[in-house]
Amino acid sequence: MIIRVHSWLSYLYMAIKIITENRKAWHDYFIIETFEAGIVLKGTEVKSLREGKVNLKDSFAMVEDEEVFLHNCHISPYIHGNIYNHNPLRIRKLLLHKNEINKLIGKAVEKGLTLIPLKLYFKNGIAKVELALAKGKKLYDKREDIKKKTAMREIEKAFKESKR
Repeated sequence: MIIRVHSWLSYLYMAIKIITENRKAWHDYFIIETFEAGIVLKGTEVKSLREGKVNLKDSFAMVEDEEVFLHNCHISPYIHGNIYNHNPLRIRKLLLHKNEINKLIGKAVEKGLTLIPLKLYFKNGIAKVELALAKGKKLYDKREDIKKKTAMREIEKAFKESKR
C-alpha cells in the first residue's frame, strides 16, 4: 500500500538559511507587498554569501527595460579568491516571473513607491532575495511607531508583573 504525501507537506522540508536581513527597512518604510526573486551571481559571490559577508543597508531595486536589477548591495570579495574576484558593488540582475515584473512596473509608477530588499537567503541551495514594494515613512510616522512600541512594552511589563 502506497501512501501519497500531500504537496503542502513538502514545504515543511524546504531548507532555508537566512544570510542577512535589512532590519532598517521595517523602520524606514511601510511594506506594502513582498516578492521572492532569484539573483544572478558569480562564483566568488556565492562563496562570500555562504560566509555571510553581505550588506543590504542602502540597497534598492529598479525595473529597467522589463528587467529588475539590484543596486548598492555590497557583497565583499571572497578572501581566497584570485584575480577573477567580483566587484563588491556591481549591479545584479534579479529573476522574477513576467507577470510579477509587469505588476512592479504598474506599481512603480505610483508616487513614492520603491523596491527594497528585505532578506537574502539560501532556499534549497539557491540564493534568493525577498523584495518589498514599500513607501517611505515620514519622521512623524517613525515617532508614532516608537510610541506604539514603548506602549506595548509597558503593557507587557505590567501584565508580567500582575501574573507574579
